[in-house]
Amino acid sequence: MNPWQGKRVMITGVVGTIGRELLRQLVSLQPEEIIGIDNNETEVFFVQQEYAQYSSVHLYLTDIRDPAQLMRRMEGIDVVLHAAAYKHVFLCEQAPVNAVQTNITGTQNVIDAANAHGVGRVIFTSSDKAVNPTSVMGTSKLMGERLITAANSTRRNGKPIFAATRFGNVLGSRGSVIPLFARQIAEGGPVTLTHAGMTRFIMTLQEAVRLVMDSVFLARGGEVFVTKMPVARIQDLADVMIEELAPRFGWTPQELRIKTIGAIAGEKMYEELLSSEEIRRTMELARYFVILPALRPIYNEVVYEYPLLVRNGVDHAYNSVNECSMSKEDLRAFLLSCGLLDEALKSIPCTFSEPVIPDLAP
Repeated sequence: MNPWQGKRVMITGVVGTIGRELLRQLVSLQPEEIIGIDNNETEVFFVQQEYAQYSSVHLYLTDIRDPAQLMRRMEGIDVVLHAAAYKHVFLCEQAPVNAVQTNITGTQNVIDAANAHGVGRVIFTSSDKAVNPTSVMGTSKLMGERLITAANSTRRNGKPIFAATRFGNVLGSRGSVIPLFARQIAEGGPVTLTHAGMTRFIMTLQEAVRLVMDSVFLARGGEVFVTKMPVARIQDLADVMIEELAPRFGWTPQELRIKTIGAIAGEKMYEELLSSEEIRRTMELARYFVILPALRPIYNEVVYEYPLLVRNGVDHAYNSVNECSMSKEDLRAFLLSCGLLDEALKSIPCTFSEPVIPDLAP
């Protein structure tokens, strides 16, 4: 049975990396209607053209900062997949008010509109940077999680069910390190590295979207769902990408140097999936961790039971510095099997069959 049939689904941030993949997968599941909203005019236009043949898909230029716009668009919606956000750590440090307006106030606007229209389920997309945050972006995502949990604790009549998902670093997404490294390699380097010892939890775009899609119907209310993810050293990622991509542009790996530029403002040396406080209320499933809400529902009694339960507790906090990192060969196999390097090459405007030699003619 297809649980999406007959559903009217809204995707916020529909032209972002996550939003666009959600749209692609949802179309194949044939819900009654998909409403996509975003404030990126150019990309909304292009995605509209891409899905013009699908009568069930309707995309609108809408800003989640504007509650009146959200109220109009959310009428009759059954499921909201809330992916709209500012996600770049440094840019949010430069403009914290914008991060607050989009990631916090925008999320509250989504909650208010969902409550007003009796939406069935709302899934918020968060980040591992929300765990013990050191940046504006991470703090705003943590506040988004808290707003979602609070909204669930005070809901009446069983609707809406609010829950969150927590991502690691989505490899290959726009603005992520893989497209950046690929462009630098194409240009002959240097490949810029913030710190050789930096580690990250990593996941593919497909894994991130599967987490969101699965969470819609797993959610009981107020939880945070987290995919189990491998850990990679950023230094190893740079090394593997140089070894794999340099020959494609006419370079030898030895010709490309790595330049350490230092961590940017607000950036962590490692990331965390589960904090030491959260593990006391975390359940482990076959594929996911489920962090139960610290603030339980006031007006509804919720039974937190899930299929494929492994255990009712977790032994330790999960952070990327304490977990075993992938070997270079495992990381290479991961990148190649997922097609991440080929995808990164598509982001480069021009590819070169041999090294680019500067024109020194007068």
